[in-house]
Amino acid sequence: MSAAPKRRPRRWLRWLMLLALIGAALVGKGLWNASRDPIVRTATLALADWPAGEPPLRVLLISDTHVAGPDMPPERLRAVLRRLNALDPDLILLAGDFHSGKTLATRHYAAAELTAPFAEAKARLGVVAVLGNHDYWFQPEPIAKGLEAAGVTVLRNGAVRRGPLIVGGIDDEVTNHARLKRAYAAMDALGGGPRIIVSHSPDIVPDLRAPVDAVFAGHTHCGQIALPLVGALSYASKYGDRFACGDMTDHGQKIFVGAGLGTSILPLRYGVPPDVWLVTLGSKAAPR
Repeated sequence: MSAAPKRRPRRWLRWLMLLALIGAALVGKGLWNASRDPIVRTATLALADWPAGEPPLRVLLISDTHVAGPDMPPERLRAVLRRLNALDPDLILLAGDFHSGKTLATRHYAAAELTAPFAEAKARLGVVAVLGNHDYWFQPEPIAKGLEAAGVTVLRNGAVRRGPLIVGGIDDEVTNHARLKRAYAAMDALGGGPRIIVSHSPDIVPDLRAPVDAVFAGHTHCGQIALPLVGALSYASKYGDRFACGDMTDHGQKIFVGAGLGTSILPLRYGVPPDVWLVTLGSKAAPR
């Protein structure tokens, strides 16, 4: 009696298996890219109003940490912050969205858990933060208190002086908490000196009452998912790609927009790695 011939997999099943493998590879690639160490982007900026004889300052912009599993548990954020301390920044700016709210998160964390890692952030002139839209959609007051407990100064349409710099912090524009008039009054009350602003969203720029030396922001994620031939799916901005990403000047206003460390909606990045900005400010903006 002859053996029954082996059945070959149906063609549609082979195609289904191939598509599943391709899909798994794409997800793996996107998750790897979201979980990789951030690129440190650098710039120098010479300021006309920098005090004579004052050495330059290194300002580190960190945005959109979006603490949640699988790509940004608190342990990973803590480790990233420790590595960034090696950059020896004089001042650290946190541009909001500490909470994630990811649609496909494997785990969410309480406000105290997602803010505690910032105790690791070290800078000679301290750490200054503003809140983002995801923070307001979650628990803004516990997040602000958690940041303060970690040694971070939270500005909500206020200002502080850090060395020669006046730092204005604009509350979240996306959820209609930005109060530019109040923030400018707080900066004015601190007297003269070079001024910078940290804001979660760069969409505040067209509404600024007067130019400042630089605006530091996040929110756009630089698109987070940018596909070949298609480009970024969204910048989450009412101005489209006007303030999309990076080092730019808009009608004379200098702006730095970071891609952020974490992810929103999906724990994936394509074509847009996580990053931070290290900007040297001074009269000559020469590195130390």
